[in-house]
Amino acid sequence: MNRAELQQLANDSVEDAKVLLDNARWSAAYYLVGYAVETGLKACILKFVQNTGIIFTDKRFAEKCWTHRIEDLVKQANLEPIRGQDIVANPTLGGYWGVVESWTEVSRYEQKTEREARDLYEAVAHQTDGVFRWIQQHW
Repeated sequence: MNRAELQQLANDSVEDAKVLLDNARWSAAYYLVGYAVETGLKACILKFVQNTGIIFTDKRFAEKCWTHRIEDLVKQANLEPIRGQDIVANPTLGGYWGVVESWTEVSRYEQKTEREARDLYEAVAHQTDGVFRWIQQHW
């Protein structure tokens, strides 16, 4: 997949998660909105690769990108420092990152409550302070 395809997939996943929420499909909504974060961060990684050519200086870089762990993807996109600064400047964003960090790909096998699904969706999709908006600024 290229960067534009990952961006589109991430956008679609956020929209689809909203449809699932509106239809009381809590577990699926939870998983899908978390997947939007993962996919968005992978688009950020491709931007980082394009801007730095890191794959020519770190032959294991691509291997490290084969993960679903949000924190590892933030590191691979080289976004940790700026995220830290942005969280200090915007504590609401920091709180939302705290919610998002609890998502894992294993959640696709778990039952989630309405509250869990709505909390994660809010953390990701909040119009001004959400994690997805932040990701979009870096992809």
